Amino acid sequence: MTSLPPILFQDQRFVVLDKPAGLPAHAGPRGGPSVEDWFPQLSRRKDGPWLVHRLDADTAGCLVIALRRAALISAQAEFAAGRARKTYWAVVRGVPSGACGTIDASLRRESVRSGWRMVVDPSGQRAITGWRLAGQDGELAWLELFPRTGRTHQVRVHCASLGCPVLGDGVYGEAPGRLHLLSRAIELGLEPPVAAVAEPPPHMRAALARCGWHAAPGIYDQPAR
Repeated sequence: MTSLPPILFQDQRFVVLDKPAGLPAHAGPRGGPSVEDWFPQLSRRKDGPWLVHRLDADTAGCLVIALRRAALISAQAEFAAGRARKTYWAVVRGVPSGACGTIDASLRRESVRSGWRMVVDPSGQRAITGWRLAGQDGELAWLELFPRTGRTHQVRVHCASLGCPVLGDGVYGEAPGRLHLLSRAIELGLEPPVAAVAEPPPHMRAALARCGWHAAPGIYDQPAR
């Protein structure tokens, strides 16, 4: 494993890591490197730490880890109730019509020859994502997304349903390469609150710059409100 990634937030209850793209949050049945390999560096307690939520292996950015069981329970309650404020950034192929909107499209897991994927299906679990067009160059668009539910691959499928698949998404789009998806910010309304913001990973910066992003402080470099 590489050295511990940047810590975006830390107190006695939680750590928010800037998860690198390409690293699974947990090892799974096949094993291999994962965020959980860093747990001994985060806490010496016999119980924990624990992942509060999940990110796709290829998604970079804010990942909340609980250091105490009571913290885990309270944070998971925020996610389950839809009170966790999540912001994602995506660079997508194509430009959606309009400046903002809400996608309300239920999702169902479907088995395919290569494994499985999520599909839009009214019989699936309800999934809601708000979105805002932050910039574009006519070919690519930079979207700020606000998932109000936490379904598997939700942001990726919902972007594809707009006709604008995430750049590098070989499952729900056509372009191979690295996935241009960032868990940009997370806010939990606990007492005291938890809040963190992740900067775009290196592989996203050129495409974001094409759409108007720049690394200097500015409106788009602040947490969404």
